Amino acid sequence: MSSPSGIRIVGVGHHLPEIIEDNAELCRNLDVTPEWILEKTGIKRRYLAGPDETASDLALKAARRALASARIGADEIDLIVACTFSADYTFPALSAKIHKELGVKGGQIFDLQANCAGFVAGLTAASDRMAADPSVRNALVIGVELNSRYIDRANADSAIYHSDGAGAAVLGRDPGRGVIASSFHTDSSNYEAVRVRGGGSSFPVMGRLAPTETDVMELNGLATWKQAITHLPTVIRAACAKAKVDPKAVDFLIFHQANYNLIDYLVRKMGFAHSQTYTNVQEIGNTGAASVAIALSEAVERDLIAPDSLVVLAAVGAGFNFGASVWRWGPITVSGEV
Repeated sequence: MSSPSGIRIVGVGHHLPEIIEDNAELCRNLDVTPEWILEKTGIKRRYLAGPDETASDLALKAARRALASARIGADEIDLIVACTFSADYTFPALSAKIHKELGVKGGQIFDLQANCAGFVAGLTAASDRMAADPSVRNALVIGVELNSRYIDRANADSAIYHSDGAGAAVLGRDPGRGVIASSFHTDSSNYEAVRVRGGGSSFPVMGRLAPTETDVMELNGLATWKQAITHLPTVIRAACAKAKVDPKAVDFLIFHQANYNLIDYLVRKMGFAHSQTYTNVQEIGNTGAASVAIALSEAVERDLIAPDSLVVLAAVGAGFNFGASVWRWGPITVSGEV
């Protein structure tokens, strides 16, 4: 096995909004049944942001919990990466707002847009930056999404899946533990399969009198399924190969929480036991770039990942892009402080 980088996750936190929409409530606007949604996706309910809540509101609450978990202050953060497609503004970056509200001084910020693979990509970008520059003491990586702002609640293709929330992780230094290797893959042949066109330079909002069909998420579920079952196992094996680890030696995995049936298929296809992973998509839905972050935070909260375990984080995002990273885990204290 390759040596761990010494850059590991030292704190985690997450936040979900207060509004809960179960399948029965959602189906009031859909021509499907709650039982059909459960059979198709495994999802029972989803969390929705209130009308006055913003991405930064959710992100800050998750970030403060992660900082408390890591037992460090904002003055010890030198890098903030916000992974999202639903930031408060088109620009400036959401990471700048988080920097301002936390009271961080100096350092570097940027937003990363890889859709549902964003958090895995963000952790890799941050850990690479820390490896290249020893002066970066700690990094804060946040996955946050307000999917509901881009969903037509009467469109079953997208409304049955998507939810709002935020998760965060603090990266610190710990010799002998941390990220070992990451691998990424892109198959852009289905580039148009999951998209929000409105607001992009091809579909500007200037001059519009009312929202159009380009302003809501369009989703081809079958294309997403085929992409995921084809490339996620491959990218996980590639990350393990880089780490010089037999996939059978992996102790625990966290997948992007898109669809319970998809995760079940992947776990069985790769020969893992369900006890080697954690799923929350049944109870909170698909939170996009926040999904892996929230699932990881909840798994740590439930004490499911033992210190020195070999852990894999893996996700697929629209486009389609895939990412997986292999970690030698370290102890984490969970804090509910905000």
